[in-house]
Amino acid sequence: MDPILVGILGIVLLLVLFILGVPIGFAMGIAGVIGFAYVVSPSAAIHLLATDIFTNLNMYAYAALPMFILMGSMAFAAGLGRRAYDAVYVVMGQLRGGLLVATAVASAIFGAVCGSGAATNVAIGKTAIPEMKRRGYNPSLALGCVACSGTIGFMIPPSSVFILYGILTEQSIGKLFIAGILPGILITGLFVITALGICWAKPSYGPAGERTSLKHKLRSLLGLADAGVLFLLVMGGLFAGWFSPTSAGAIGTAGAIVIGLLRRELTWRKFLDSLRESLRLSCMIFMLIIGAMIFGHFITASGLSGGLVDWVRTSGMSPLGIVTFISAMFFILGCFIDISPILLLLVPLFYPLLVESGYDIIWFGVIVTVLCMIGIVTPPVGTNIYVTKGLAGDEASLGTIIKGIGVFLIPMVIALILLIFFPSISLFLPKFLTY
Repeated sequence: MDPILVGILGIVLLLVLFILGVPIGFAMGIAGVIGFAYVVSPSAAIHLLATDIFTNLNMYAYAALPMFILMGSMAFAAGLGRRAYDAVYVVMGQLRGGLLVATAVASAIFGAVCGSGAATNVAIGKTAIPEMKRRGYNPSLALGCVACSGTIGFMIPPSSVFILYGILTEQSIGKLFIAGILPGILITGLFVITALGICWAKPSYGPAGERTSLKHKLRSLLGLADAGVLFLLVMGGLFAGWFSPTSAGAIGTAGAIVIGLLRRELTWRKFLDSLRESLRLSCMIFMLIIGAMIFGHFITASGLSGGLVDWVRTSGMSPLGIVTFISAMFFILGCFIDISPILLLLVPLFYPLLVESGYDIIWFGVIVTVLCMIGIVTPPVGTNIYVTKGLAGDEASLGTIIKGIGVFLIPMVIALILLIFFPSISLFLPKFLTY
C-alpha cells in the first residue's frame, strides 16, 4: 500500500478513536504506533514508543509547561483575578457597558499571570457574571463577553499555547511570549470597542454604573499592583535575558505564592488544591505531547507532510492561500476537537510547508494562537462555552451563550485578518531580544 495512503488512513483511524471516546493522547499514540509499524517495522515502532516517551519526559525545556501551569493555579488561588476585575470596574464601571469592558481588560491582566483560557474564564467569570446579572446586563452579551474574554489568556504571555508551539517547532519560547504582547493588547482593545459600540447603540444592554471619584479610581488601581509586579518579574526577566522560560515559570510561581501569603488569600487547602490541579493538567498535556510526537513521526515516515508540501508547490497556491488553507483546517477541526490535540496534530503536519514557503515561524505562532482562541469558543465543542455555562448555572442556556459569543467572534476575526496582513504587529517586540 502506498505510504501516503497509509498516512491518510492513520488520520482516519485517529478520528475514529476520538469518536469512540479514547483519551486523545492515547489515541494519537495508538494510531502512530500502528501506522509506524506498518510503514517501517513493528520493532522500530516499539523502539519509537520508548524513545519518544523518554525524550519528552527528560527534556529540561518541557519543565516550563508545568511551571507556568502551577503559576496560574497559584495566581488564581491568591485572588489576582478578582482584584483585577474589581479595580478595572471602579475605573470603567460608570460607562455604558463598563462591566463588559472590565471583563475584557481584567481577563487580559489575569491572563498575563496565568496563560490558560479556561482558568482566566473561571477567575474573571466568577465575579463578572453575578455582577452583570445584578446590574441588568443583557444575558447573552454578558456571557458571550465572559467566554470570549477568557481566551485572551492564550495570547497574553505567559501562554500554554505558545509553550506547546515553541516545543513543536523548536522556536524560542521567550520570543513567542514577547510576540503575543501587542496582539493581546490589540484583541483586548477590539473587545472594548465592540462592547462600548453595542451598548452605545443599545443602552439597555449594558446600563452605566454609579460614578466614582478620581481619588477612588486612583486608589482602586492598587488592586492591579500584584498582577503588574508578577508580570514585570516574569516577562521583564525574560525580555532582559536574566532567566530562561523554565526559570521564569518557577520564579513566577514563587512570586504568586508570596503574594497569596501576604494577602492572606492562599490557605493550606487552596495550596494543595492548586498543586493537585496543576499536576493533573501537566500530566494530561504531557500525555498529549507524547502521543502527538509518536503520531508526528508516523506522518513523517509515511511521507504525508512531504506530499502536502509537493502538492502546494505544484498547485501554485499563493502565500495568502496557504495561510487561508491552514486557518480553515484549524477552524473546521476546532468545531469538533479541543485545541490541544489540534495544535499537536496540525503544527507538525504543516511545519514543513511553512518552512518551505518562507514564513516567519514566530509570526505564525501568533496566528495559530488566535485560531486556538477562536476554536475554544466555537460550538459544539468549545471548552469556554461549557465553562461559562457552569459558571452561569441553569438560568442560562447554551443557545444564549453561543449567541453572545457570535458577537465577540467578530473582533477576533478582525484581529486575525490584521495580524495576517500586518506581521509587524507580532514581530516588532521580538526583534529586540538577543536570544
